[in-house]
Amino acid sequence: MIKTPIKNKVNVVFIPVEDVVKAQEWYSKYLGLSEGEFHQGHLFVAEMEGTGVILDSMPAWREEGEALPILKAPVIQFATDDIHESYEFMKENGIELVTDVQFDQFFVFKDLDGNLLMVCQD
Repeated sequence: MIKTPIKNKVNVVFIPVEDVVKAQEWYSKYLGLSEGEFHQGHLFVAEMEGTGVILDSMPAWREEGEALPILKAPVIQFATDDIHESYEFMKENGIELVTDVQFDQFFVFKDLDGNLLMVCQD
């Protein structure tokens, strides 16, 4: 096996958002990401348990006027103690649900920018 100086650890995931302030408000309301700090006018670093989340309008990764990339697969998973209660909460709040609860374990939904995200039974 090759020895690597890179740790077996994920520090943070970036979620591409069009408007970081509106996104933070949305993520705060529906996913509880209310605590954290804004940085450099395009980042919101959320306080999280475990791996961190940064909402980022990503100006360095797109040309001016260019559309932001959207997560078209649910590569980020948020935890819940009650998958059915979480599903009903999202449904009642008009969040676009991509799946219903699958295998009593998870469901997929879209955020404000159309990114696919997942909630999974913890």
